[in-house]
Amino acid sequence: MKEQPSVITSRSIPKSRRALIGLTTEQLREKSVELGFEPFRGKQLAEWLYQKRARTFDAMTNLPAAFRDALSANHTIGWPEVVSTYSADDGTAKFLVEYADGNRVECVLLPYEDRAGVCLSSQVGCAAGCVFCATGAMGFTRNLTPGEMVAQALVAEDRLVTQSSSATTRLSHVVFMGMGEPLWNLENVIQAVYLLNEEMKIGMRGITVSTVGIPPAMRTLAEEKLQITLAVSLHAGTEEVRRQLVPVARKYPMESVFAAADRYFDLTGRRVTYEYVLLGGVNDTKEEATALAAWLRGRPAHVNLIPWNPARSISEFKAPHREAVARFRNVLESVQIPVTQRFERGRGIDAACGQLAIGKRRR
Repeated sequence: MKEQPSVITSRSIPKSRRALIGLTTEQLREKSVELGFEPFRGKQLAEWLYQKRARTFDAMTNLPAAFRDALSANHTIGWPEVVSTYSADDGTAKFLVEYADGNRVECVLLPYEDRAGVCLSSQVGCAAGCVFCATGAMGFTRNLTPGEMVAQALVAEDRLVTQSSSATTRLSHVVFMGMGEPLWNLENVIQAVYLLNEEMKIGMRGITVSTVGIPPAMRTLAEEKLQITLAVSLHAGTEEVRRQLVPVARKYPMESVFAAADRYFDLTGRRVTYEYVLLGGVNDTKEEATALAAWLRGRPAHVNLIPWNPARSISEFKAPHREAVARFRNVLESVQIPVTQRFERGRGIDAACGQLAIGKRRR
């Protein structure tokens, strides 16, 4: 399988005015000086972009009109168009957002009483091709820039502030588990993580980056020594089943994935989470659970079980029976492996794990 480039090129985004969302406070200070204004104006600009979520230059009322004019002549804010919003009864909201080049992705707001999270997309489409995932059926179009990823979080937080019934009005958690394979866009994802932490004030320990298991990129991420959670989408206990479900497993066997995960823990001290989508009659057997337990026993690991969510474009799979889920969990817990079962939110609006998918980009 051909791996995707880690850095987006300038040819992938419009040649017109560049977006401000995606620049750090320090870069905005430099931009202010470049345009002939005081450095502190750049800090004010950053507050408007990342804390107040301004969508227009006119809204930035404490900035001089001349500064705003200079900015608008050379830049856009970078706020994407929210094409549609789908809401569930529990407050979950899915957004279809469109960027300047017409490409679209989905992201999901997950509000709770005492916290709020957002599931971000890192690519337009996905080349991983996991056979049970609707996004994988889309194919790959391009990587997202750091600013385009952060803009999704701003859209979600704006909804949280203006319409959510949650007691909190700020995002506390971010998961890169939407459309795309984050580690095939690693440099941009790392930059987005820093922006979320430093500009949007989201704690590093509240950020999770997911991967289908790309050992070279996992080791590169480990070298950053970030206090984020690495989530590995494993989906099998045996090589044979994993290769059927996750095409990249034909290149990277489980032994190499676990070795890279161990390296991540060694360098960061952060326990690795293993995501496991349970497919009825496929990978929910006692044999797969026993094989997975053998891999994980003694490792600093946590397993997140996810019963398969039906996807409109995929008909060959089914959700596991409740008894199969309980049996699978019991096998792992019997050898002291921590397990949680994800309570899927947004399934009715196709916002749950594996359900994000959109049509072709507009012309």
